[in-house]
Amino acid sequence: MEEFVRQAIHDGFTSYGISSHAPLPFPTRWTLDASAVGEYLAEIQRLKNTYADQIELYAGLEIDYLDAQHNPASDYFQTLPLDYRIGSVHLLQTPKGEIIDIDTPPEIFRTNLERHWKGDLQYVILAYYEKLMKMIDRGGFDILGHADKISFNAQSIDPHVTQSSWYQDTMRTYFQEIAQRGIMVEINTKKYIPYGVFFPQQEHFATLLARGIPVVVNSDSHRPEAINSGRPEALRALSETGFHHVMELHQGQWMAVPIELD
Repeated sequence: MEEFVRQAIHDGFTSYGISSHAPLPFPTRWTLDASAVGEYLAEIQRLKNTYADQIELYAGLEIDYLDAQHNPASDYFQTLPLDYRIGSVHLLQTPKGEIIDIDTPPEIFRTNLERHWKGDLQYVILAYYEKLMKMIDRGGFDILGHADKISFNAQSIDPHVTQSSWYQDTMRTYFQEIAQRGIMVEINTKKYIPYGVFFPQQEHFATLLARGIPVVVNSDSHRPEAINSGRPEALRALSETGFHHVMELHQGQWMAVPIELD
């Protein structure tokens, strides 16, 4: 984590949040182990103290909505001393009850779609948004993570799927619910440099603006050198849409910070 902090200072960040993937009730290669949470938080506190005169640091977790028991609103995650929580969906259950990661490379997504859902792309997409709606209903998080991440893999199967009437109807209901709950949405820049896409995709920026949904620009980077990747482009795209501010944590408070373009 210290490498990320040093990179943030180098890149001119005035505040920076660290958000590991939160523990799940089973082992994975990409989530923090529950036994390491105490050490994780202690290390962030050490870094806060060490670099206090150079940058504001914040402790977060990206928490999966798995089911009614395991989600951002659960007592376990609510009692952790976090500065913010990101709510996300990466996993879906198959008709047989198997838990499958849908945030994979497209070729793996295609294989899983055929193997577990008989190629029914519409079913999987709707199941993804249904799970997000359940997460929104339960709450317990500050930021909605990569709001339409499944669109990337879905479009690798059917390039026109996001333009279908049922998909557009789903997105209208989805963003309406987000707006009513006052939830911040991240503009996730992870895939912008290699693929030219944000999450949510740029076509939805106008909807976010029209519904008054506050946005946070996040790189979702798993490598220190990429923590600023796509951020300038996202800020420009937001500005061109009509946004004048993005949300940032400063002095322990979420603040609307004016967009400044180079």
